[in-house]
Amino acid sequence: MRILVVDDEAAVREVLTQRLASWGHEVTAARDAEEAAGRAAAEAPDLVIADVVLPGLSGVELLERLKAGDPARPVVLITAHGSIDDAVAAMKRGADDFLTKPVDPELLRSMVESMAVRLEDSRQAEELQRILDRGSGAPGMVGRSPAMVELVRLIASVAASDAAVLVSGESGTGKELVARTIHSLSERRDGPFVAVNAAAVPEGLMESEFFGHEKGAFTGASEQRAGCLERADGGTLLLDEITEMPMALQPKLLRVLEEGSVRRVGGSREIPFSVRVVAATNRDPLGAVEQQLLREDLYYRLAVIPIHVPPLRERAEDIPLLAQHFVRELNAKHGTAVEGIGEEARQALLDHRWPGNVRELRNAIERAVILAQRGWIETSHLAPLVSVTARERSAGLHIPPGTTVAEAERLLILDTLRRAEGNRTETARRLGVDVKTIRNKLKRYGESSDES
Repeated sequence: MRILVVDDEAAVREVLTQRLASWGHEVTAARDAEEAAGRAAAEAPDLVIADVVLPGLSGVELLERLKAGDPARPVVLITAHGSIDDAVAAMKRGADDFLTKPVDPELLRSMVESMAVRLEDSRQAEELQRILDRGSGAPGMVGRSPAMVELVRLIASVAASDAAVLVSGESGTGKELVARTIHSLSERRDGPFVAVNAAAVPEGLMESEFFGHEKGAFTGASEQRAGCLERADGGTLLLDEITEMPMALQPKLLRVLEEGSVRRVGGSREIPFSVRVVAATNRDPLGAVEQQLLREDLYYRLAVIPIHVPPLRERAEDIPLLAQHFVRELNAKHGTAVEGIGEEARQALLDHRWPGNVRELRNAIERAVILAQRGWIETSHLAPLVSVTARERSAGLHIPPGTTVAEAERLLILDTLRRAEGNRTETARRLGVDVKTIRNKLKRYGESSDES
């Protein structure tokens, strides 16, 4: 750091300057408040250490002048031994810390190292804010990893067309955000954006939700209602969790999309519509076709442009940027004044596996912001997250010495299958092999589960 030492005693200035310089800092010194104020304006030190008792303006008055010019710059005051009143007054006026004479070298070093860490945290937070302010060109899309840059490029290139898009990715990765971004960058941006979750609609109401119904079409149909295809006319329709749609309804949806018109339940006339369709699923789309959860013809109708949203663990370099984005967003929501993520807390975020992806990260930051209120998020504010990460580490796969390669492979596959909650497609993805390979291996091991 660049440190300015202010003391009217030449011997004290010399000792402090030599010690701080020996610890790798760039140090300048001033004998009174007026000289210190001039040096601070010209040199912009990262830290000021000043005696309270100075000729002319006092150290407390210097503190006020420095804080008026740069409230974020830390100022530490040196008080007489045992002068608690001076220390309390200094802290009330905005001092970041205080030391007592004679200055203990170890306390000084500890305090300066702490200030250096906080300065680095501030610089990282400011850099992240600059990146966030510049934006990615895609509303709400936060990240600068190669995977995220490629995702934004793909979104920008397809947004101008009306081609159907199928967005796949694990739960919490931001598939709806991708759909909304495509809509906001398209020629349909002034039209409606309608999202319907196939997994959340009761099966008995599915046709009515998609196609609408006429009054009296069935028991409880007390009034006419437009379906989501009509409501999205002129805009974008997000078909979320498309693989959860009943198979019996899928050919009807395909016909409606192919013809561009819909007949309400109980109705007799075809109602034309113009909709850009974006479908989304947290399953492997081709795996869903293979498992007969998604009709092949509907898949090819929806997947004109397939887009995969990578899980957060595959773009870990985006975690600090996303965390800072959520800090800013949640400060506005909760009226807090959190500056950013401390170094140890940032490392804890990087160490976590994030099975819940971006949604889980946002929830963790929201909890931490509420607990911290102001200043910096520390590991104590991430306690549940840190404990989960520790358990994950302790539960790592153990392969005893002398294990054959074939047996080690078996242990690895079964452990990965367990962590993927029995999902063979996800197991294959994590291990970087074809799902057929996993099926064949499990069959050989006598694992006959029918799970995907």
